Amino acid sequence: MSRTKLPLLIGFLLLALGPLLGQSNPAPPVSRCQLTTWVAGRISESRIGRLLSQRGVSFPLSSAAGQQLRASGASTRLLRRVKGARYFADPKATECPAELFRAAQLLRDEKYDAAQSLANDLVHSQPDNADYHFLLGEVLLLEEEWDAALEEFTESARLHPGFPETHDRMAYAFYRSDDAENAIAEARTALSMDPGNAEAYRYLGLGLFATGKSYAALHAFEESLAREPENADVYYDIGIAHRDLADLRGAMLAYQHALDLRPNFWEAHSNLGVVLHDLGRLDEAIAEYREAKRLAPGEASIRNNLGNTYCDKQQYDAAIAEFQELYRIDAGWDRGHACLAEAYMAKKDYGRAVAELRKSVLQNPTGAGEHRVLGQALLLINQPEEALQELRMAVYLAPDSAITHHYLGTALFETQSFEEAEKEFREAVRLEPTAQNHYSLAACLMAVGHNDEALAELESASRLDPSEALYRARTEELLKAMAPNTNH
Repeated sequence: MSRTKLPLLIGFLLLALGPLLGQSNPAPPVSRCQLTTWVAGRISESRIGRLLSQRGVSFPLSSAAGQQLRASGASTRLLRRVKGARYFADPKATECPAELFRAAQLLRDEKYDAAQSLANDLVHSQPDNADYHFLLGEVLLLEEEWDAALEEFTESARLHPGFPETHDRMAYAFYRSDDAENAIAEARTALSMDPGNAEAYRYLGLGLFATGKSYAALHAFEESLAREPENADVYYDIGIAHRDLADLRGAMLAYQHALDLRPNFWEAHSNLGVVLHDLGRLDEAIAEYREAKRLAPGEASIRNNLGNTYCDKQQYDAAIAEFQELYRIDAGWDRGHACLAEAYMAKKDYGRAVAELRKSVLQNPTGAGEHRVLGQALLLINQPEEALQELRMAVYLAPDSAITHHYLGTALFETQSFEEAEKEFREAVRLEPTAQNHYSLAACLMAVGHNDEALAELESASRLDPSEALYRARTEELLKAMAPNTNH
């Protein structure tokens, strides 16, 4: 059976079995170990609070227990919910392993490798413990090991089929694995178990967004917020969906709301910067990128966007500094070379500009614009033969680009290939009859002695741009050259 179909079948079977198991085996009170895995596994506190209200707890909240839960990431508000929950003494209760608390603290501190090692030990020590499989799956999610996470969550679901959060996590893992169909199926399984599950609605929205159903995704996100209205991640997702729908104002408001809830949310700062850039509010975009960079100084995408925005504002020194620092931090980053080249070109540092443009062409070998700009730069450093090679490729890739034909004509003119140059300039005029294109064609025609045609092109250039003195001057020069010699 294929990987794609198996989870769908598992979800269906678990969905069918869950209610039956729930009827004969009501969920026991929440144990201290179980609560620790839920906190460490990043189940939302509102959801944990509901579970505590429904099931009660099997341990008293002593000072030591409270300290351990707080070290695992529990908030004061959640500890109050634990203290207020019904207490059912469990004579069979055992102490939680020390590895569990250490793993939870490592997860809180984002030390995922060490946490994974301890979670693996817990699973090996108790392979039938659904909560430990869930915890290990969460660590693997955070390390972006999607297939391994899915294996752990599948095992957790088999051991505890009535727990919707396991299906939440499976939905997210499928979404990150580019498997939207299974993401949607798992989210719906979770919702069938718990219609009030805010996280399941969020992951349903992500799956729907991945299939191109942005409006349906927004509806799912709104359902999630109706259940947990203070979830910054959901507002962030809403921002992405609005931008996809070209609703930039809606995206901006969503990202701002996410930041109201979580001011240190660097991804929201960065995405808000992108939207503000789209809106033409470049200074505000720069401010958001700078804040994102302060929060996540090693994140290459932020510096890339900030450098591009500096280029758009023609603040080339700042752009150069940003990209140089970016490539120092992440030598493998393969974007931004075109913008850095633009900055070098503006500073008349053509050698470095050409070096960056060559990297840009390697990054996107089928990009006509990349080949054209490289050809232009090579012309500036007097390398017409190499320029010709790049510009011919640009014309091949974009045969309907007037500017590309124009620069190819210019390179051919400089190598004195006048007939070929004339052909390219005529094509540029046909595609885009601007004053500059008429003027360039006139210069080429003058070089081969076709003065009558050249004069007509100069007149067209002057008519299209009467303010340009150069066109009038060249027209007068040509008319003098064409006049009969009065000395004979």
